[in-house]
This record gives sequence, structure tokens and C-alpha cells, in this order.
Amino acid sequence: MKVLDSLIILGISSFYHDSAAALIQHGEIIAAAQEERFTRKKHDSSFPINAINYCLEEAGIDLSKVDQVVFYDKPLIKFERLLETYYAFTPQGLSSFIRSMPVWLKEKMFIKREIRSQLKTIEGYHNNLKITFPEHHLSHAASAFYLSPFQEAAILTLDGVGEWATASIAYGKGKHIKLLKELHFPHSLGLLYSAITYFLGFRVNSGEYKLMGLAPYGNPNSEQVNSYIKILKSQIINIHEDGSIWLNQKYFNYAIGLRMVVDQKWESLFGFKRRKPEDEILQHHCNLGLAIQQVTEEVMLKMTQYAADLTGSKNLCMAGGVALNCVANGKLLKSKVFENVFIQPAAGDAGGALGAALATYHIHQQKERVVDDSKMDAMKGSYLGPEITNDEINHVIKKYKASGKKVEDFDVLANEVASFLAEGKAVGWVQGRMEFGPRALGGRSILGDARNPEMQKKLNLKIKYRESFRPFAPSVLAEDCLDFFEQETPSPYMLLVQSVQQKRRNKLPDDYQERNLRDKLYVERSDIPAVTHIDFSARIQTVHKETNPRYHQLISSFKALTGYGLVVNTSFNVRGEPIVCTAEDAYRCFMRTEMDVLVIGDFVFYKEDQPHWEDTDHWKEEFVLD
Repeated sequence: MKVLDSLIILGISSFYHDSAAALIQHGEIIAAAQEERFTRKKHDSSFPINAINYCLEEAGIDLSKVDQVVFYDKPLIKFERLLETYYAFTPQGLSSFIRSMPVWLKEKMFIKREIRSQLKTIEGYHNNLKITFPEHHLSHAASAFYLSPFQEAAILTLDGVGEWATASIAYGKGKHIKLLKELHFPHSLGLLYSAITYFLGFRVNSGEYKLMGLAPYGNPNSEQVNSYIKILKSQIINIHEDGSIWLNQKYFNYAIGLRMVVDQKWESLFGFKRRKPEDEILQHHCNLGLAIQQVTEEVMLKMTQYAADLTGSKNLCMAGGVALNCVANGKLLKSKVFENVFIQPAAGDAGGALGAALATYHIHQQKERVVDDSKMDAMKGSYLGPEITNDEINHVIKKYKASGKKVEDFDVLANEVASFLAEGKAVGWVQGRMEFGPRALGGRSILGDARNPEMQKKLNLKIKYRESFRPFAPSVLAEDCLDFFEQETPSPYMLLVQSVQQKRRNKLPDDYQERNLRDKLYVERSDIPAVTHIDFSARIQTVHKETNPRYHQLISSFKALTGYGLVVNTSFNVRGEPIVCTAEDAYRCFMRTEMDVLVIGDFVFYKEDQPHWEDTDHWKEEFVLD
């Protein structure tokens, strides 16, 4: 597409994790994508050269047409925080300081120079190109508020750490955002959650969602969970009434070391050793997961209540990595502290690129904000990435001698795929523009039948090659959501967890709580067992005809066939791999797994018709397990 002649701003996030680029024109998103999708390195932190080139290509321009480049935080203030932290903890952390200084002095102190060096390789670069640096939490706040459907709102941002801030409360109205309160490093809810992630054997900055999925396997009635909560709140974290927190640094190592926690002290506190990544998950691991989840929810609810008191608003916008905790989000929504809630789907650092561009447009350029009351929000369903062309699909067919059938009539295609799903087949579904953010939303998804009690096991063990406890989300027709879930508002970005309706639940066996994790996992809890989590909850995506008509039509076809207007939706990738971007990514992943059918655009590929594939296990070497 071609953009009109008006203010064009390129936002960038990089050099930490989840690098991304976003391009806005006259305040509207033209394109946004994470660098990992192009390089195939999950959470890639490198300069997002591929994402930038994609955004420019989508806009039909080169760099000469860009009015301003914006980086998502202020590196010099981060450096100041690093120096002050090492000074405060002297002499501890001296070895870490010595290791980190050369990197900062060589690269991160001179990020503007590094950005210019990288941009020089892109067509249209010129030395007068302006580069600016808004603050990290302002970028997060802008990414949520300016794209929300609200004229005014309280804004809550929560993550590990930006420059100094680890959480902030702001108020947005029109084009303005006013910062009201900040919580500063080293006291951080995000870092506490990451510390537990580390202690339970998952990778920091990628495994937090596993911890959230593990938490419901904890026994809410057990003394152990209560004991862990008491330990957390008496030894590790003080929670104040306004939601601000204080963390006891004698138990942590992230401020000055290379590890999140002091292992021996945590092992002494909780009575078990730090779990290694491939160790068996035992009940005490689940119980600690539930304990930290409940503590996180308590902090978030107190913070949101304080934000409501400060602002008097009925609307809340949220961003930052902690805003991806969809279990806490669901409880926040249910609390009715705010009448309306909007959560940025790319809530983590990737979304900072988008927020930096929007903050520059509305705050620094003083451009007015226009809210379209006819739309849920201005994120365009988060479908902001590349779209695959027929030429690209045909290239894959030629390169791999693949057998693909083109179906010209989408009604026929939707009915055919619905039949595959009803037969228990796992279907790779690649349609339209790729999603921006961590969730697959029907653009780059693997689909299954939510009624099938074997589907969770099949998708986890034979396709995703990941831990069997990991839950799957339903994509449900927006108009049918209440028939299945206690979810009254739209949830287009899979960021809210709510309960399955009582009428769909099965009675649990009498000895259920005494069973081990594996036995609990395969109890059939409802008539949609593949998406019903162990506590009768589900992470819901409502599918709307306005933002994804093809996905909506597919699920409607499935409903016409089965009476159920929902499917299982998981991201199109294997464990450790970024979500697929291109037709070639999709075909390779399809052939390396036990997926049955692949649909890319109008083309259908049946596994039994494909030529022999040699490297079915090659992904294990190619992708670092997360």
C-alpha cells in the first residue's frame, strides 16, 4: 500500500529483548513486526533491520520519506541506573560490573551512533534524519492509551524495569499523558515474577507465561500454598495499600549479578532445590507457582484501585510485560474497579516501538488524537505484519516439490477445513497479515477441535513438542462467547482468562485433588476439554468479522457442522521457535511435526501427499528450547 504525504514516524525497540519496528502515518499504524519473525531467533534483541525494511516496504516508501526515528527508551538514564546500583551494592557485584562495562562503553553508551550506523544500510538514509528517545514507560503508556477506544483513561504500566521505573500510573486525555506515580528499581513486580520463573526452571524473559500456565495446577486448599504465600509476604515482598512494593534484596541477585536469585537462600526458604529446566514438575513447584500468581494478582488489584482513586476514571489502559498476565487481567476485569479495560496486545518491549512513535506524534509533535467510536480500538486486530502472496506460495511448492491444491472459492475452503477439524485433524492456518505481539490470533495459528479430549495431548507432544501441562486457548465467535464462557466483553487479543460456563462443566472425581499432575491433566472437565484449564478457566480470544473475516467464517463453518462456534488456537511454531512468518517457515514447520493439514491463503497441503522430509528433528538443533 502507498501512504499519503503526511507525518511519518518510525519507532524502534532493540538491544534488550523482543526487538521490533513500527511505522505510523498521521497517527495511524501502517505496519509493525518483531525482528524474531524474520531472523528466526526467539526474542531476538538485535537491531530490527528486517522489521524496519518490512515496515518501509509495506508503506511503499524508503527512509527519505520518514520524518523522525524514535527509540523506545533513554539509554543514558539506564546507564546512570546501572552505575548507581553498582555503587549502592559495593563491593558486591564487582565482577559483574567489570564484565558489563566494556559492553556499555562500546555499544550501549553510543546507541544513537549505532542506530545511525544501522540505518545507513537502508535506502533513503540521510544525515539529517532526526532520532529521539522518549522514556521507556512513556512508550508503554502511549502504546496502550493512544490506541485504546477511550477519550480519557487511567494508564498502568508494569514490567521488569525501564530506565528507573518498574511500574507507573498515568492519566491520558485527548493527546496528553500525565505521569502521576512511579515505582523504581530494584523493587519490581515483573522481576519478582521472573525470579520465581527462574527458580522453577523456566527461562527468564520467555518462560513467565509457562509459570502462569503452571499456577492452576497448584492446590488452592493446601497448607503448602498458604505457607508459600506467607513466606513470600514475610521474607521477600512487602505490599503496601497503594500496590507499591518493597523487595528484600538479600534474596535477589539481579541488581548486581548474572542470576535472578541467591539459590541457596531460596532453597532454604521454600524447602526444595531450584528446578532444572528438564526436571519433572512436582506438586510443590505447582504450589509455588500458584502462590506467586496470587501475590501478583493482589499487587495488581491494589495498583489498579489506586489508579482509579488517583484519576477518577472509569477506563483503564495497560501495557508492559506484566500486563500479559491474562489470569490477573481476568480477575481485574471481574473486580469492576474499572468499567472498561484495554490491554495493548504487544504489551512487552516490542510494543514499545509502537508506543515511542505514538508518543512522539501526539506529545512532541502536538498532533490531535482522533478516537473512532465505531471501533473496539485502533490496533486493527493486531494484524500488522507481512501478508503472504500466491507467488511466495508457488515458490515454496517449486522449491520443495510440495503438493498443494488451490481452492478458489473460500466458502468451499472453509467448509473443507471445518471438516478436517471435526475429524480430529490438526490444521496449520496461515491467512492475511501476521500478528504483532506474542499471541497468534488466527493469522499464523495451529487449529484443532476443542471438543476432542485428545487434542491438548496431541498438540503439546506431537506438534509443539513441549511440556504436557501447557494449556491451549479457544478462538470463539464473538457473538457466541457467553454461551461458553463467563466473559461479557470482547477479548480479541487473548489477554483475558475467564471461567467456562457451569452448564458445560463435568463433575470432578472425588479423589481429584490427591492425584498427581499427570493424572489431573487428562481428566475431562467439560464438553470443550481441549481448552478447559484445570481450574475450569480458559484464555479467550473472541473472533470478530470486522477484523478477521476469514477466521470468523472458518469458525462459523465449523459451527454449522458441529454446533460449536469455537476452535482450539495455538501459535504456529514448535517449542523454542518464533511464530512462522513466511510460507517457507510454515511449510518447514508443517513437515517437521505431526500436523495433518496446512492451509496458506487459498492453498491446501495434505501431509500424506507431500514428498519425504529428511530433517524432522532438525528444529531441535535450530531453535534454543525456551
